[in-house]
Amino acid sequence: MQNHDHRVIIQKLLDCALACEHCATACLHEDDVKMMTNCISLDRDCADICVQGARLLQRDSVIAHQYLVLCEEICRLCAAECGKHQHDHCRACAEACIDCAEACHAHHEPITQD
Repeated sequence: MQNHDHRVIIQKLLDCALACEHCATACLHEDDVKMMTNCISLDRDCADICVQGARLLQRDSVIAHQYLVLCEEICRLCAAECGKHQHDHCRACAEACIDCAEACHAHHEPITQD
């Protein structure tokens, strides 16, 4: 899929990363931060993985579409965790993660080793 216009999926990955960063930061200000540690951890992992996915797509990396399998997985994990909490930032993050996971699913290729 080289030379493919990746702007839409890249934007979804970046939007997800920003939502995750916002959620992690907001979680640090919640009354019971200890209860939010898994959410914060997944937020940070998801943000990092999504940014890297966007970078790989931007440079037309030969593994970019395979990497989206990992992006989809972390987005679904993060969405499930954020969905357990009632905070507005968690709800917004879960929504961004689900949206991104669906976009990744539509664009990824199986991981292969030759």
